[in-house]
Amino acid sequence: MGKLLLTGVDGNLGNQAAEYLLNLVEKDQLIFCAYSEAALKKYADLGIETHVTNFNHKDGLVEAFANADKVALISMPFVGAKRQNAHKNVVDAAKEAGVQQIIYTSLVNAADESNPSVEKIDHIFTEDYINEVGMDHIFLRNSQYAEAMVTNYFTFVKMGGVMQNNQADGKMAYISRKDCAKAVAHALATDKYHDAVLNINGPELMTITDFVNYGNAATGNNVTYQAISDEENYAIFDAMGVPRTTEGAFKKDSEAPFSSEGMVTFGEAIRLGKMDNFTDDFKQLTGEEAITVKYMFEYADEFQVGERHSEDN
Repeated sequence: MGKLLLTGVDGNLGNQAAEYLLNLVEKDQLIFCAYSEAALKKYADLGIETHVTNFNHKDGLVEAFANADKVALISMPFVGAKRQNAHKNVVDAAKEAGVQQIIYTSLVNAADESNPSVEKIDHIFTEDYINEVGMDHIFLRNSQYAEAMVTNYFTFVKMGGVMQNNQADGKMAYISRKDCAKAVAHALATDKYHDAVLNINGPELMTITDFVNYGNAATGNNVTYQAISDEENYAIFDAMGVPRTTEGAFKKDSEAPFSSEGMVTFGEAIRLGKMDNFTDDFKQLTGEEAITVKYMFEYADEFQVGERHSEDN
């Protein structure tokens, strides 16, 4: 059997997935890839096969994937044609290298054409391309990272205590990024799924008001929620210096390290009921219960969104 290859180990999700993998399989079964040679050093020092890779170019990818039986492609953090091309390069190289299965981190309800999330366009492109080339796969369709909204909650605490966004009464089963990483690790380590689509959802379907209430109960704050329009939501992010697209410049240490186009269209999708998938796929895959929003607020320092690590802004 070939090795299990994980991409993006220099990012927030990939780094966490790497740590889970080290507890699931032997080190000699692993290959880790990243943009950053420095991020790979600690794994290379453990004797793990590592490769510096840049998915914007196919050069060197076939060689990096040569010993891999399975590849986990963590989706790139930029949006649009550049991401689609990067993902295509990975799929093409994996196919050429003889990789048997791709695990891909996608988005809930990615296949719904009426889903307004700009992010889902790249995700369904990648899913469709993997199907087109005929590769076995596991698509992990993740709900929204709860960490993004935990950080956002505290941002609005500092801004006066009224959380404003465009989600209204839409529902989302918020999932910890740690659990999304755990899903990646288990998907790589298991052989029980083939040509599978798994919804990686949190343990409770809730509105943003419910989310805020968990935050208040855990922290003693008294944040309230106010629904606003899409354009008003853009204006808030503009005032924070958040770029509209991933082609823009991201501030270091930003509490919103994503493009506002991605966040606002995601909020619109939640409001319209396009993100309310709710399954037990995470538990079936990992054998564990997902972390609750209540727990994340009680240990909020461990569940912040963190810095943006992409070199491709």
